[in-house]
Amino acid sequence: MRPNPLSPRLAFVLPAVACVLLLGFGYYLEHVRGLQPCPLCLVQRGFFYAVTGVCVVGAVHGRWVGFYGAVAAILAAGGAAVAGRQVWLQHLPPDKVPQCGPDLFFMLDNFPLSRTLKTLVSGTGECAAVDWTFLGLSIAGWSLLWFLALALYLGWIAIWRTRGRGVPLRSAAQPPR
Repeated sequence: MRPNPLSPRLAFVLPAVACVLLLGFGYYLEHVRGLQPCPLCLVQRGFFYAVTGVCVVGAVHGRWVGFYGAVAAILAAGGAAVAGRQVWLQHLPPDKVPQCGPDLFFMLDNFPLSRTLKTLVSGTGECAAVDWTFLGLSIAGWSLLWFLALALYLGWIAIWRTRGRGVPLRSAAQPPR
């Protein structure tokens, strides 16, 4: 039997550190470069925080790896859905882009929660603006890639630890050693 190269604690520390670095870069863009996050950016930020929180709890607990991996993978998939929506909005023709709306804090103060959530999920015209790119991808594009990578990695962790109990998976045709 081969030794387990990746402990459960380290398996969760890696995505937590990645999320913290991504959040830090987002705050750098906001506070140093002066880019204001749109409603969908704030929702994506919330998903990064949620994935970080689950991964930190999973790393500290060190057990229930399949459960924490599955929950974090679902949260990362939710973040990917929101980022995908924003990427879709950014690729709409200018005449199809929804109108800009009030900022999140105004909506929370003045609108019912259901309307605020609907606006957050659907996005506004400011969500379609591309203010920064790197290697041809917008912030939402990079966020989508990172959420997909996190979802795949955390899903793999959940399946790997649940089925294999830390041992690489064997096919049914292979005899035990």
